[in-house]
This record gives sequence, C-alpha cells and structure tokens, in this order.
Amino acid sequence: MSNTQRISYVPLEEMTEDMRLEMERCAREGTPRPESSAVRAHVPAAFWFFANGWNDLFRNGVCDHAIKELCRVYISRTVKCEYCGNQRSEKGRQLGLAEAQYDELLNFERSERYTDRQKAALAYAEAIAWRLDTDDAFWERLHRHFSEPELVELGCFIGLTLGQQSWLRLLGIEHHEVMAGTSASMAPGFETPEALRETKASASYWART
Repeated sequence: MSNTQRISYVPLEEMTEDMRLEMERCAREGTPRPESSAVRAHVPAAFWFFANGWNDLFRNGVCDHAIKELCRVYISRTVKCEYCGNQRSEKGRQLGLAEAQYDELLNFERSERYTDRQKAALAYAEAIAWRLDTDDAFWERLHRHFSEPELVELGCFIGLTLGQQSWLRLLGIEHHEVMAGTSASMAPGFETPEALRETKASASYWART
C-alpha cells in the first residue's frame, strides 16, 4: 500500500479558535493525535463529531477506560491501521496497562495476560469487527461481566473505532507531521520521527508480522 497522503491537513491558522484549542489538547494529550484531527477539520461537523464522541465514549463514560483502550488497539491490529495502532492512551498507562498486553491482543483468548472481563470485552470487539455469529453463551458471557449501559457504551465505542480506523488506514497520514515535537500517547519506539522510522523498518514491527 502506498504511503502517499491522500487528504491534506487543514492548517491551524484556518481553524476556528475552539478547534485550535482542541488541536492543542491533541498535541498535549494524544488519542487522537493532531494529524487525524487536522484531516477531519475539513468539515467542522466531522471534527467535532469525533472529538466530542471520543471524549464521551473513550476518555470518559461508564465502562473501564483500560478495557476500551485494549479494544481500541485490538481493532487497530485487526484492520491494520498503523496510525492508530502506534498510539497508546496516557490514561491507560496510568491505569497500569503494560505494553506486553498489546502484543497478544489478536490471540487474547489463549493469553494469560488478560482478566476474564477483559477477554469478554475483546470477544465483543472481535464479533463486531469480524461480523461473527453469536449465540446465547456469548451473550451470557457478556452479561456476566458487564451491565447493559456498559455494553451499549462499549459497542458504540468499538463501532466508532472500527469505522474511523478503517478509514484512517487508507489516508497515508503519519505521526509527527502536525504540531510536531511531542510524544504524547505514542507507543514505545514511536516517540520521535527518527524512532518511528527505525521501528517501522524492523522485521519484528507488528504490522509486518
């Protein structure tokens, strides 16, 4: 797949003041990083749809943030969105998520790194992403671990993530191209442009294996 950027970034000086403030938050805190927001800025409604939805469903909400972060990166690995897959939630780090937990996401059922609750959430993400048929046992498992409000939020969040990452994968955007100079929410090995290039050139880079 070509790395050519397919849709341009909107310059900061062409954004409204409130959009620039959100862009500053993206650069300072990440998830999302500034590049994807600068693409959505072509349509302010799209910019705010995602910014507000992400704030309400991902950074806040009724379901555990760490579980949503694992589901987010599971989707990244599933659709092979390198832009999203090379980010980590700072809040997730603070809650104790370890990098090794990201490495086994596509084999979560056999891994010992996840709780039964985390595995149930990842099975939900898997069923949504891969359009799997589900049965009573599947739903009994989910209801054993989650309330209905949690299942609604998690399902909406996974759907939002799947749609956005499936789109961003096509755009050829890369980190450190808009409001460069920060490493907020970057995965280990992607903190700078130089580190990013070196990591992506490695034979062990996740998108190659």
